[in-house]
Amino acid sequence: MALRLGDIVGQLGGELLGDPELQIHTLAPLESADVQALSFLSNPKYQQQLASTRAGCVIVAPILREAAAARGACIVADNPYLYFARVTQLWQRQRARRDHPRIHPSAVIDPLAVVDATAQIGPLCVIGPGARVGPGTVLKSRVTVSEDCVIGARCLLHPGVVIGADGFGFARDGERWEKIEQLGAVRIGDDVEIGANTCIDRGALSDTVIEDGVKLDNLIQIGHNVRVGRNTAMAGCVGVAGSATIGANCTIGGSAGVLGHLTIADNVNISSFSLVTRSLNKPGHYTGFYPLDDNASWEKNAATLKQLATLRERVRALEKEVKESKK
Repeated sequence: MALRLGDIVGQLGGELLGDPELQIHTLAPLESADVQALSFLSNPKYQQQLASTRAGCVIVAPILREAAAARGACIVADNPYLYFARVTQLWQRQRARRDHPRIHPSAVIDPLAVVDATAQIGPLCVIGPGARVGPGTVLKSRVTVSEDCVIGARCLLHPGVVIGADGFGFARDGERWEKIEQLGAVRIGDDVEIGANTCIDRGALSDTVIEDGVKLDNLIQIGHNVRVGRNTAMAGCVGVAGSATIGANCTIGGSAGVLGHLTIADNVNISSFSLVTRSLNKPGHYTGFYPLDDNASWEKNAATLKQLATLRERVRALEKEVKESKK
C-alpha cells in the first residue's frame, strides 16, 4: 500500500515542501523511519532527531519549516501531532479490506435488536433484544451489547467490551444478599471509543450514560448509573463506582479510582493512581496518592501519619502554654 504526498495534503491540508508524487509506504517514528516512511516531530526539544532521521517526509510545525525543508520533503502544519493522527486515520481507511462481511457469520444478533446498515459487527459479538447500534459504528470481536442498550454513531468498541452487564446491586438480608434487579440500560453517544475488555454496567433504574466523544482505554470499569461527560478521556484500569457524575473534557490517569455518588466538575484532570474520595467542584489538576518509597521508610512514615491527630493536639497544648506564659 502507498499514498502520494500530494494526495495526503490534498485531503488533510497543510503546506507541502517537496515532490507531491513521492510515495509513502509506511508511517514510522523518526528514529526508525526509512526513506519510504512518513514521520512527525511535535516537540521542538527533539529537533536533533530531525537532522538524523531517514524519513522520506516529516510533518513539522511552522517554527521548524526551514530546518525540515533543508533535509528533504516535509509537511508544515500548525499541530503536527494532530495532523499525524489524521494521517493514521487516512491510512487505516485506505488499507481497510473491502471484501469482509459487514456482519460476521459468527455474530449473534437478536431479531429485536436494531443494527444500522452501515455498522460493522465482528466475530462472536452478541447483541441483545432491544439493543441499538448506530451508523458507522464498529464492534470488534467478542463485544457484547446487552438488552435495550444504545450505541450511537461512529463508535468503536474493541474486543471483549461488555455493555450492559448488571450493576453491582444487593440488599442485605441477615447474613445473605438479595439481588436488586438492574432495570436500566446503557446509553452511549456518538464518536465514542471503548478499549478492550472494558465493562460499562447498566443502571439500576435509570440509565448509565456515556456522552459524545468520550474515549475509554482498556480494562476500565464503569459502575451503574454513572454519567461521563462529553469528550472526557480515561486511561487503562480506571474504576468509577456507581452513581458518580464526571463532567466534560476531563482526563483521568491510569488506575485512578472515583468513589460512588461523587460529582466531578468539567475540565478536571486526575493523576494516575489517585483515589477521588470527595466531589471536585472546580476545574484543575488533582493528585491523591502517597509517594513511593523504600518499604522501611514507607512503614515509618505511615506509622507517623497515624499519630498526626495526637501530635496536632500536643502542638496546640504547647502553643497554649506558651501564650499563657507570656501573659
